[in-house]
Amino acid sequence: MSLESVRAFFAGKAPDITVMESPISSATVTLAAEAYGVEPAMIAKTLSLRVGERVILIVAAGTSRMDNKKVKAAFGGKPKMLGLEEVAEITGHEVGGVCPFGLKSPLPVYCDVSLKAFDVVVPAAGSTHSAVRITPERMAELTAAEWIDVCEVRP
Repeated sequence: MSLESVRAFFAGKAPDITVMESPISSATVTLAAEAYGVEPAMIAKTLSLRVGERVILIVAAGTSRMDNKKVKAAFGGKPKMLGLEEVAEITGHEVGGVCPFGLKSPLPVYCDVSLKAFDVVVPAAGSTHSAVRITPERMAELTAAEWIDVCEVRP
């Protein structure tokens, strides 16, 4: 279902982007980097958070780490990761396949500046065996994301 919603998203908004599928799991940054032949930092991980009553998605470089103080300052509250069932229920994507594309219902998307270090990033595409290659700028444009600085870059 979720892979199909992502395919439909790209068919309607960016038909030039192809959803890639891998026979091996890409559910973690390390596995995804291996599956798609890129360095772990190039994997664009999507964090599903609740800040107060709001649910937001933050897309960041695979090796970056969310800075709770920066998130709290940016959104006015303490961030809390959504639980497994909540993630699937709210985004329509299972954990390991969460992405800002083809969401069950509209959610605010934020792209962390850590993504700007790369010409191309590889976010998941709705399942633990799918992804796309996309420029960070295009991803932000297609998802109406706002750029934000809430992560610390780690080697």
